[in-house]
Amino acid sequence: MGPSQTAEHRSFRLEPAHRGLRPAWNYSSLFVTRLGVGVGEASCAPAANSMIGDLYPPAQRGRALSTFMLGLPVGLFLSYWLSGRIAHAYGWRAAFYFACLPGLLLAALSLKLKEPQRGAAEVLPAAGRRREGSPYWLVLGTPTMLWIILSGALHNFNMYAVNSFLTAFLSRYHHLNLKDATFTSAVVLGAVGVIGLLGGGWAADRLGSTRPNGRLWVASLAMLAATPCLYLALAQPPGAILAFMVLMGGGSMLMFVYYSGVYSAIQDVIEPALRGTAMAIYFFAMYVLGASFGPTITGLLSDHFARKAMGAAGVTVMTEQFKAAGLHQAMYAIPLLCLALALVLFAAARAMPRDVERLRSWMGGRG
Repeated sequence: MGPSQTAEHRSFRLEPAHRGLRPAWNYSSLFVTRLGVGVGEASCAPAANSMIGDLYPPAQRGRALSTFMLGLPVGLFLSYWLSGRIAHAYGWRAAFYFACLPGLLLAALSLKLKEPQRGAAEVLPAAGRRREGSPYWLVLGTPTMLWIILSGALHNFNMYAVNSFLTAFLSRYHHLNLKDATFTSAVVLGAVGVIGLLGGGWAADRLGSTRPNGRLWVASLAMLAATPCLYLALAQPPGAILAFMVLMGGGSMLMFVYYSGVYSAIQDVIEPALRGTAMAIYFFAMYVLGASFGPTITGLLSDHFARKAMGAAGVTVMTEQFKAAGLHQAMYAIPLLCLALALVLFAAARAMPRDVERLRSWMGGRG
């Protein structure tokens, strides 16, 4: 069992054990068990991305990584649609127990995985080679990676803000009951994500085969197109659910294209021996700077605008109407940051050809 496989196997074991097997009795216990889930996620993602790069040639990596990332929208769909129903019928603890079962099965199956040779699928002979120096500085010394790391923080800010508050937004602003709000969230965030990933993977491979920065152009243009969709979705009046679903679903679908283009682009500028490290640094920024601050800042903005609406009305009692107005205003940060993300990816695309050529030169023994 190789290092990537070992890390991945441990992640499958840690995640279910912390998620459901130990009864949660208060907020502190939930916080601690959530840390355990985070350890599992942090171990699996860099190892899995590195292994996929070793198994698939550059021309297929967009589709391969997109297929791997299907777990995200499918998981979102199940978490909104299925877990809510389990919790409603059997209690919220039962939903945690149910969620841990796939991890136990996958932990056993991961023992069957064979560790691929580093760089085995590369067109240029780089297997077993790596540059001298600190792996962290080598990764951070790649200009494209710096832009991609910043993009990851922006993207996860948006994704976690939407995931955290969409159901509440539908309940407060569009007056849906909890069952309808969770189903709408499942469709808007989960089902359409499958289309975005698969279509994005195909487009990333197609354009990536014709120009060195083609994958990042796919991601940048997708974020640019997502911006008006997200803005117009939020601009819909209360009760306009169908229009909201079409626009927000379109924006969400385009946001999932990000993974198809960016994850495969990382493999185009980082040598095989450093891809696990590169993904670890990238995910660190995504979650510490993006996922942590996305829900927090959106929540703070929501409270601020709710109090402002209450003050403008000249009352001292916070009502659901003011909470709805506050959350509605706060969520406009999402299309604004999506536009900023498109610009960051554009900058990454401009830097990428030079980094691709530098890597190819080194892998070909010319540097």
